[in-house]
Amino acid sequence: MNLKGLTVSEARSLGLAALIFSIFLIGYDYTAFSVALPAIQKTFNIDLTTTMWLVNAYALAFGVSVISCGRLADMLGRRRTFFIGASLFSMFSLLGGFSINIWMLMGCRVMLSIGGALMWPAVIGMTYHLLDSKRAGVAGGLLMLGCAVANALGPIIGGIVTDSLGWRWILFLNLPITLVAMLVCWRLIGSDLPEAPSERVDLMGLLFLSLALLALLVGLDLSVDMGFTDYRAILLFLAFAIFFTVFIFLDYHSSEEPLIPIDVVKNKKFLAEGVATLLVSVAFIAALMFIPQFLSKVWSFSAIQCGIALLPMMLAFGATSFLAGHLYGRYGAKRLSSLGALFMWAGMLVLSRLSAQIDPTTFVPGLILMGVGMGLFYPTVTTAAILILRFNRASLAAAIIYMFQIIGGAIGLGLNTTIVALAPDLATGMSRAFLMNAHLALLGVVVSVFFINGRKRIVGNGCC
Repeated sequence: MNLKGLTVSEARSLGLAALIFSIFLIGYDYTAFSVALPAIQKTFNIDLTTTMWLVNAYALAFGVSVISCGRLADMLGRRRTFFIGASLFSMFSLLGGFSINIWMLMGCRVMLSIGGALMWPAVIGMTYHLLDSKRAGVAGGLLMLGCAVANALGPIIGGIVTDSLGWRWILFLNLPITLVAMLVCWRLIGSDLPEAPSERVDLMGLLFLSLALLALLVGLDLSVDMGFTDYRAILLFLAFAIFFTVFIFLDYHSSEEPLIPIDVVKNKKFLAEGVATLLVSVAFIAALMFIPQFLSKVWSFSAIQCGIALLPMMLAFGATSFLAGHLYGRYGAKRLSSLGALFMWAGMLVLSRLSAQIDPTTFVPGLILMGVGMGLFYPTVTTAAILILRFNRASLAAAIIYMFQIIGGAIGLGLNTTIVALAPDLATGMSRAFLMNAHLALLGVVVSVFFINGRKRIVGNGCC
């Protein structure tokens, strides 16, 4: 690939495109692979529960490792961390495509997920670095646009590839795409050596934080099927509390270089952004997971019809994310995040009118409202979180905010499932659950209005 002779503007644009495409690749791999599960189940002759762990193991590995990977990206350099993650992603995509049994495939998916967790915060940090602080909002909008397009197209592309070439080609296709992104980034993204290269990784802190997050996420996952009061879920939540307490003691009493720096922990505005993200993510995961259930079980929609039915939300998400990036510099984080959470509240209220008798098109306004709200909220809160901390915390900030999103989604899935299970029928249960989600989104509005930082840009390399 000949990249010589490019102007600075062209090189920046091409480098930015490679980074956004890397974000798309991570999101696409997850959503495209999910539609291949029936074909994988048939290939290896396994039960549904074992097959679903291909998805759960990927999500758990990503969620457990993303904060540590964000910290590593800030300490080792984001460009270097990106190449390590992309190499893992490529290598285990190739090996996974040649899997001879389900256990080999599951192991490859876990390692592939860790590669993605290394890439994710590194790409976000490099994207904000590539654009100057006045266009930080644009960076956030473009990143969320890549995610939205991946979520919208992933199941469709995955279905086409699985039906025409076989599920293994979803993994094989990751290899050339990742290599192209690596080549462009290698040629166009400059080295970003860390400000404090002498910092060391707190390995004990990393271990206990990982164990704590693993216990929490597995406990939340079990609570979906067994309830929050099941003894196994309670034991896992207790393990989370113990491991997290040990992590706090080791990281802030025994270590001179904490895994999560003290200036991040004490930043109340950053914490507020995380709490708001957790609250609205309950509504996001509910719409994404339960609406296809309703369409499939009540109206007998096919899998592809369910995927198409979610397109209004995803398209609105993508379009508004791009728009929000340009609006950030004018209106700031407080207004846009509050408005986004308010749209999600309105969308949940509309969707809570579910019943077997309503017309399917009744879903569309609620889905569009949800998509607009997501498009305003997520890129805004990501940008605000990164700008509120010092620049050398950018990847860690992005990783922590994403962790809040994962935990919010997991809690929401458990709460929604419990409410639906206690209802006399699916439609009634979803209506009640979505009404609860609307109240939580409204609480997210309150947090955004009163606690999220309203400044629009970074000052030098310091805080907002």
